[in-house]
Amino acid sequence: MWEFVQAWFLDLGARYGVNPVLFGAIYVGEIPFFTLSVAWVVRNLRRGGSIVVPALAASFFFVSAYLYLLVAGRNIPWWVYGVLAAMVAVGARSAVRKIRARASSPAR
Repeated sequence: MWEFVQAWFLDLGARYGVNPVLFGAIYVGEIPFFTLSVAWVVRNLRRGGSIVVPALAASFFFVSAYLYLLVAGRNIPWWVYGVLAAMVAVGARSAVRKIRARASSPAR
């Protein structure tokens, strides 16, 4: 069973021109950078500073794996774009809630 799943997964990468291992590495590798960017946003909010640059950084890291998919991928089904848009929208809403909660809580 595991061999079947592995072959299917790797075949998807070949079919759509995306290296699934690289996609996964970007997806997992961006997590600490996204987290640091969110902390930067919260710090600037608490200090009354500009959040433009840290918010842009957080946004970039949040979508970096999907950017790779959009740039490197080919012949991707149309529904994948809808799923990606929905995932980004839900994730962005969650991130905004988290930032607001942390910014309003007392500094540690």
